Amino acid sequence: MTTTSWNRHHILSLADFTPSEYNTVLQTAASFREVLSRRTKKVPTLQGQVVANLFFEPSTRTRSSFELAAKRLSADTLNFAPSSSSLTKGETILDTAKTYLAMGTDLMVIRHRDAGVPQAIATEMERLGSRVGVLNAGDGQHEHPSQGLLDLFTLCTLLDPGQPRWELLQGKKIAIVGDILHSRVARSNLWSLTASGAEVHLAAPPTLLPQLFASYGSAQGRQLHLHWSLEPALEAADFVMTLRLQKERMTQHLLPSLREYHQQFGITRDRLQLCHPDVKVLHPGPVNRGVEISSDLMDDPRISLISQQVTSGVAVRMALLYLMGSGKV
Repeated sequence: MTTTSWNRHHILSLADFTPSEYNTVLQTAASFREVLSRRTKKVPTLQGQVVANLFFEPSTRTRSSFELAAKRLSADTLNFAPSSSSLTKGETILDTAKTYLAMGTDLMVIRHRDAGVPQAIATEMERLGSRVGVLNAGDGQHEHPSQGLLDLFTLCTLLDPGQPRWELLQGKKIAIVGDILHSRVARSNLWSLTASGAEVHLAAPPTLLPQLFASYGSAQGRQLHLHWSLEPALEAADFVMTLRLQKERMTQHLLPSLREYHQQFGITRDRLQLCHPDVKVLHPGPVNRGVEISSDLMDDPRISLISQQVTSGVAVRMALLYLMGSGKV
């Protein structure tokens, strides 16, 4: 296991991540990726610790990935289901978190449909003098840090399987296409990818890509470009990340139809002709096949990195839990 210093108590956002922290996560995840390739995939690094997955919002990939990551580290896991919890009896979210604290929880993984809930729980844990670390697994239209980090790991591992590192993306053109307005994945990726020196191009209909996203590129040296048509974003792109249309978060009719969206912004084999010849495609899932991306492209292992993203997720989440929990042993 890579030995390195880690001083971050909570992981709530990538906005203030440093180059050293990015590389620490990548190197640690690479070590755990090697562990996951063994016949015995379990290590005792968090044995005796308790990881509580408090998912106040439905999730399959993220929740399963965190649960598997914790078990691979030999931690005990507690899984929260809001439909069968005391929330239905009037208990507050903070009281729920304090109940898990009283059970001896060491790390809390929080997902909620409202932005700011993981931060509120982290603040409450600190007010109580607790050493519990809080990891944001997605909050409203804010961020999804572990998804941003696993996407970063997927890309850097492709470029250098033996030593994935942050600076490998410098100068690469990355197009992010789709429902950027509602996407916490996009927000986390904007921080990590622009910080790495990548040239990031956002493409979506104007209703799903407001001008305010230009502020993500306002920091010195960050290259961010907004497009309300697809072709400029795809031209000579090294990677294309397409995002799910999050119909459950849309409070207004922002698109004429899914068919028209696919005609204008759907990623197809023909449209990838505009990109770099070795272009690769990513999608955080779940996928609306035939809307954001064509089925044949999604299932083509020569182009699609979607399966690798899922596999990377376990290694990266093992790394995050390990880094946050190793000081508690």
